[in-house]
Amino acid sequence: MVPPEDRFAGCLIGQCLGDALGFIVEGHPPRACRAYVDTVLKGGRAHEGRRGPFAFGQYSDDSQLAREMMQSYTARGGFDAADYAARIAAIFAEERIVGRGLATEQAARRLAAGVPWHEAGTPPPSAGNGSAMRAGPVGLMFFDDAAALIGAARDQGRITHADLRCSAGAVAIAGAVALAMEEGPLDPARFLGQLAEWAGSVEDSVGRSLVDLAGWVRLPPDEAVTVIARAGLAPDFRDVWEGISPFVVGSVLWSLYAFLRTPGDYWEAVCTAIAVGGDVDTTAAMTGAIAGARNGLGAVPGDLAARLNDRGTWGEDELAALAGEVWRLKTGARAQERSSPSC
Repeated sequence: MVPPEDRFAGCLIGQCLGDALGFIVEGHPPRACRAYVDTVLKGGRAHEGRRGPFAFGQYSDDSQLAREMMQSYTARGGFDAADYAARIAAIFAEERIVGRGLATEQAARRLAAGVPWHEAGTPPPSAGNGSAMRAGPVGLMFFDDAAALIGAARDQGRITHADLRCSAGAVAIAGAVALAMEEGPLDPARFLGQLAEWAGSVEDSVGRSLVDLAGWVRLPPDEAVTVIARAGLAPDFRDVWEGISPFVVGSVLWSLYAFLRTPGDYWEAVCTAIAVGGDVDTTAAMTGAIAGARNGLGAVPGDLAARLNDRGTWGEDELAALAGEVWRLKTGARAQERSSPSC
């Protein structure tokens, strides 16, 4: 059964709004982000935010690239890694990207120079969250086919990131969107166990970290962040980021933690993602995609969603229309499958 169209729109617009909220304080330390959540977001002043030339509502590369994937899906009638890679190259070459990540930009330059999509990814040990941050739409496209979900999440990820931890992180976020749309109560242990199985099939250490997260979800945020921020890092690694860094393991785990603390409350989940500081546009984008898929567009604050834009284009209405195109393509494909004669 295909989830309601509202869940697809909730996922994309939920991601864009989480991104836009976090973008204002990306890279800020925990104290500043906690104050931003308490006084600005929970004080009803989110619309007052600004970052440089951008008034509140601008979302960043996290959501731009998720949107590009959905555009590719509708244009090609399915997931096409080569087409999506060309779109990544173009958005960088045309200087349309906002808040670019280094590894993704390096890969985009290689793509523009003619390197095939499956060879362009920035090699290990670079293991940022650039492939996971945009993976939510894969969960919409393949919520009913685990093998296809894993394959597409991995392939879209290796366009820019060759480290298997990045691919596994992308599988975890795509899988979380798919599982979030299931009807009925959400059991965190079962939810994380399934994600661990899927992500672990790509890279074992990420799967193990997802199993560990089942215990960490019970910790309050100020305790959980200390262990999640270090997950997957060598004991002697010195992290210059305060809060959650762009390292794929910690940022994916924190996004899932924020969702699972309050799975029925989009706003509280996004606030949890942001409050600890660090790479909060990305953690809030991933959390927002999952929480939006779980609760639907009606759970996303409408007054703030109405301000979403990408330099004055691609606002809420256009994003909702794109999500609807993906939903209709998915429902049409399912209908065709049901009507096809068996062999």
